[in-house]
Amino acid sequence: MAMSSKADNRVRRWREQRWLLDVVVNQIGVEFDQARVAYTAGPAGPEALAEFRLTAARIKKFEDIDREFAYAAVRREAKAVSFEKAGREVAARESYLIASLLWSIARWPIFEMNDQLEHLEAKMNECYAKFIKYAPHPIERIEVPFAGNSLPAYLHLPRKPAPGEKFPCVLAIGGMDGTKENSCAMYGDKLLERGIAVFAVDGPGQGECFARRINVTYTAHMEAAEANYKFLASHPAIDKDRIVLRGTSMGTFFATQAAATLGTRVKGLSESAVCHEPGFNTIFNMAAPTFKMRFMYMAGFEDEDAFDDWVKKLDLRPLAKDIRVPMQVVAGSDDQLSPLQHTRELLSLVKTPKQLVIYEGAVHGVYGAPSTLFGENPQTAQADWIADRIAGKPIARSEEIYVAGSGQATVKPLD
Repeated sequence: MAMSSKADNRVRRWREQRWLLDVVVNQIGVEFDQARVAYTAGPAGPEALAEFRLTAARIKKFEDIDREFAYAAVRREAKAVSFEKAGREVAARESYLIASLLWSIARWPIFEMNDQLEHLEAKMNECYAKFIKYAPHPIERIEVPFAGNSLPAYLHLPRKPAPGEKFPCVLAIGGMDGTKENSCAMYGDKLLERGIAVFAVDGPGQGECFARRINVTYTAHMEAAEANYKFLASHPAIDKDRIVLRGTSMGTFFATQAAATLGTRVKGLSESAVCHEPGFNTIFNMAAPTFKMRFMYMAGFEDEDAFDDWVKKLDLRPLAKDIRVPMQVVAGSDDQLSPLQHTRELLSLVKTPKQLVIYEGAVHGVYGAPSTLFGENPQTAQADWIADRIAGKPIARSEEIYVAGSGQATVKPLD
């Protein structure tokens, strides 16, 4: 068993629908709730995606997930070691990153701190450290001081800086299931290719902080924003006057909190795959029970009723007035975890220039629809918008861009 009976009994729908979840996994696979394989393997490219998909094909029930991905990670790590011993540094680099991401996804279905999670996390870090050694761009492992503990992060630079050179930087805040390890691509990263550094951090409740018990609170990500900005502002390779926030999935909630906290110290806020619903009823009570299982532990709750009362107070609307920089939101029209009406309401309260990009037929991760294939790539749209904010390019008006299934984009003013 990957989890104790105590954890397995934390959420009512998890207890009551566990059999149904196993049926869904057997019929649909591990991406029953979102494109977990695609976004975890993505930073390492096609070779990783193929291995992840072959591994996923062996999974027939929920409890298979951590075991099968851990087996795959062991095999890939052994391959990396053999490449390293043979002096094949590029091949070693690629396999160490793939192994780290396999260890990372093996951690996902464990919603408590136990020996198995601790082991998987240690292996993930070991392989990523080896990847850093051979990486094609400079990467620095960081521990940001925070509340008597620290937030783990990786700072990716586009290249080795010239003497005195400072890079613009994106502070990347991931979702509840993502980690800092999958926030920056090994090759062709859309921000690094534009000369922009990426600061990928596990915030409260996320990634390694999940096991460190640095929990989500009403204000934890606002406090983390101050700590992360303080670190970046003092880093010799980062231009503190050219920092942009990027939030993904649940990170759209946390990044909005961060933007309200940091004000004009950042140049903009870009978000994709929205989680803007006040109280999170859809994702926690109508979607797969895994979301609630994970977030309860992220926030340090064992009692579901107490969590239900607590989560009702999570609401970005009172913070909208404190957003003082341009804001971009990229979303799927059919987001199944956070209905777009809540994003529209939030943006109506934001008074700075804003851009809402909607992909017809796309679901939460802004994928799975012809609009994302035939239209402008969502990540490209984000990267160029961020680059424009860093360059100080003025925004003529707020706008909504609707990308149809044909790929045609329609633009209209956004109030």
